[in-house]
Amino acid sequence: MTTLVLEAEPAAENVEVTDGKILVHLVDGRDLSVPLDWYPRLVHATAEERSHWRLLGDGYAIAWPDLDEHIGVEGLLAGRRSGESEQSLGRWLRSRVR
Repeated sequence: MTTLVLEAEPAAENVEVTDGKILVHLVDGRDLSVPLDWYPRLVHATAEERSHWRLLGDGYAIAWPDLDEHIGVEGLLAGRRSGESEQSLGRWLRSRVR
């Protein structure tokens, strides 16, 4: 079995969130699109909260501080969805009701 070795760590330079997709523009010129419903916190967020993101480090991850959501670019490329449990998401949703 062979193991994939990356020539360079993938890094984001810009992010857009639409009603149905997360669009990540990588520094190497590629664009990545993943379904928004892979990340429930972003699904339940307001448009304003979705637009308030920042890159971590040199773009290795994307953070939405208002939502306590962090998504690694490498995970997006690997097709990893959110691993948050139903219980954790439920607690987070209840904390948003005020």
